Amino acid sequence: MTGKKKTLRLNSVSRGAETVIYIILGLFSLCCIIPFVFVIIIAFSSEASIRQIGYSFIPLEWSTEAYQYAFQKLPQIWRSYFNSIFITVVGTALSTLMCALYSYVLYRPDFKFRGFFNFFSFFTMIFGGGLVPTYIICSQVLGLNENYAALIVPLLVNPFNIIIMRTFFQSSVPLELIEAATIDGSGEYSTLFRIVAPIAKPGIATVALLNALVFWNDWYLSLLYIKRNKVLQPLQALLMELQNNVEYLNRMAGQMGAAAVSEAAKMPSQSLRMVLVVLIVVPIACAYPFFQRYIVAGLSVGSVKG
Repeated sequence: MTGKKKTLRLNSVSRGAETVIYIILGLFSLCCIIPFVFVIIIAFSSEASIRQIGYSFIPLEWSTEAYQYAFQKLPQIWRSYFNSIFITVVGTALSTLMCALYSYVLYRPDFKFRGFFNFFSFFTMIFGGGLVPTYIICSQVLGLNENYAALIVPLLVNPFNIIIMRTFFQSSVPLELIEAATIDGSGEYSTLFRIVAPIAKPGIATVALLNALVFWNDWYLSLLYIKRNKVLQPLQALLMELQNNVEYLNRMAGQMGAAAVSEAAKMPSQSLRMVLVVLIVVPIACAYPFFQRYIVAGLSVGSVKG
C-alpha cells in the first residue's frame, strides 16, 4: 500500500496559522536586532561619512577611528571594565543570596513575623527616604565612600525581586516537601540550599539576571560616592564622563581658541556615541545566554512524587 506518510504534529495549530506566527515572530526579532546592528555599523563609520550622508546602513567610508580614540585617550577604560565586572559579579551574588533568604522566610507560613516583614518589604517600594537622608546614611553613618562597597551595598535589597522570588517559591515548592525535610532532621539552611534552591533554580536565575542588569548599568552611585578615587569608577560612569567631555569641547570650541577647535574637529563625536553603546551592551548581551541556559535547565530540576 503506497501513500504519503502523515507527519506527526505536536500541536493542534494549522500550518497556515503556524506560518503566520513564525512570520510575526521573525519580524519582531528583526525589530529587536536591526537597531543594534545599525548602532554597530555607525560605530564603524567614519565621521566624514556621517557628516555627509548622516546615519546609514552603507556608509561612504568604514573606520575604526572612534574605537581608537576611545581606547587611546582613556587608558583607564580597561580598569573600568574590571570594576564593572567585579561590581556586577559580587553584587549579583550577594543580592541574589539576600533575596533568596528574605523570600524564603516570607514563603514559610509558620514564620511568626511573616506579615510584618512582608509589609516592611512592600512599604519600601512605595515610600523612600529621599536622596539627602540616603546620602548621609551611606556616606557618613555606614562609611560607604570612595570604596567598592559604596557601589554594591545600596543596591543589595530589591523589594520587587523579593516579591518575584517569594511568588516563585509559593508556586513551585510544595510545603509538603518542607515538612518532609523537617521530619528527616534537615535544618533550615540545609532545606533552603539543598532542597528548595534546586527546585527554584529558574526563579533564582531570573532574579540574578535582573540584579546583574541593575549593577552593570548603574552609574548614579559612582556619581554620588566616588569623587576622588577615579580608579574605582565603573565603565558606565567613565563613558558618561567621556561623552560629556566631547559635548563640552564641541560646544565651547569657538570660545577656547584654535587649539580647541582643532581638537574638537578631530574627535569622532557622532560615531563615538555608538561606540559607547557597543562597549556597554556587548558584555551583558554575551552574559545573557549563560543565564538563559540555567533558566531552561532549571525547569526540569526537582519534582514531588504523588
